[in-house]
Amino acid sequence: MSPIFEPTLLLNESVCKANIKRMAERVKGWNGDFRPHFKTHQSARIAEWFREQGIERITVSSFKMARYFAQNAWKDITVAITATQIDAASINTLAAKINLNIVVEEEQTIMALERGLQHPVGVFVKVDTGYHRTGVDADDLIKIKKMLSGLRETKKLIFIGFLTHAGNTYGTRNKVQISEIVEPALQKFLALKTFLKDHFPLMQLSWGDTPSCSVYSDFYGVDEFRPGNFVFYDCMQVQIGACQLSDIAVCLAAPVIAVHPQRNEIVVHAGAVHLSKEGLELADGSTTYGSVVKLNGRDWDSEQVLGQVRSLSQEHGIISVSKQVMPTLKPGDVVGVLPVHSCLTANLMKQFLSTDGNFIEMMK
Repeated sequence: MSPIFEPTLLLNESVCKANIKRMAERVKGWNGDFRPHFKTHQSARIAEWFREQGIERITVSSFKMARYFAQNAWKDITVAITATQIDAASINTLAAKINLNIVVEEEQTIMALERGLQHPVGVFVKVDTGYHRTGVDADDLIKIKKMLSGLRETKKLIFIGFLTHAGNTYGTRNKVQISEIVEPALQKFLALKTFLKDHFPLMQLSWGDTPSCSVYSDFYGVDEFRPGNFVFYDCMQVQIGACQLSDIAVCLAAPVIAVHPQRNEIVVHAGAVHLSKEGLELADGSTTYGSVVKLNGRDWDSEQVLGQVRSLSQEHGIISVSKQVMPTLKPGDVVGVLPVHSCLTANLMKQFLSTDGNFIEMMK
């Protein structure tokens, strides 16, 4: 087995596949369609593990990502970032080859795209059910009806339904708090179908976020689900209550480059360019940038936590450990870091080394 001598993102294929299967089974239990978000793994190889579960429709976060997966034989793709008229060329290229869905939230965009598109595309209207990032306020029926009136006149834009992202669940820390966000958001979302079903009886409701899809179960009336982070999970999802430490499928192998016994700290070659600067507040009020675990070759023991990453610079991470752990580590050792946010870490690293020893590439 070749030694690890630089920051390397390890991937446990078995854990990853178990996460995919479990989420697919949850969605099946809701009688909904599973259109997983691929922004977390961004990998054609990992995408094939979804096909093993019968998945044929996917979600991505950019038109560049849509092109990548279209080139890898995915034929039904929703681009879940709000589109504008500057995306017309990208939409035309993709819609000529695949079944493409886009997301809009402005009347002007609808008219501009209708003039610029050459092929039919499916359209979701993005609605805000409480996250307050993007989307038309789900209660703003006047604006929504104006947008739908425009869509009824278009030839290239085919209205599918409404799409929302309950991203505010990422600020929760237990299942009760998740329910307190999801339930009123669902009420707003489902009200759209009630109010508009006479005019659009075939409309679909598309919901996406990992915390709610991992722990909430009463998704009556929702037609489609788009979680993404669940494929790897991370320390944030553990704190939220969406998963267990053992469900985290990625771990950053970090070489130890210095030890400071007087401070009970070690320094690793793993910084913000590898982990991002996404932090997580712990119960004692301190901030961690990743949980440090013991590595066993290319695998790791998620239950054997050695310490926490307390600060990051570009290439360096400073890890606090206990007095008991300190003597067991020396320069040249390699420890594992379970990321706070696996989506960002994967995006920074751009490839995985599986615990079986195979490199898995991501979209460049």
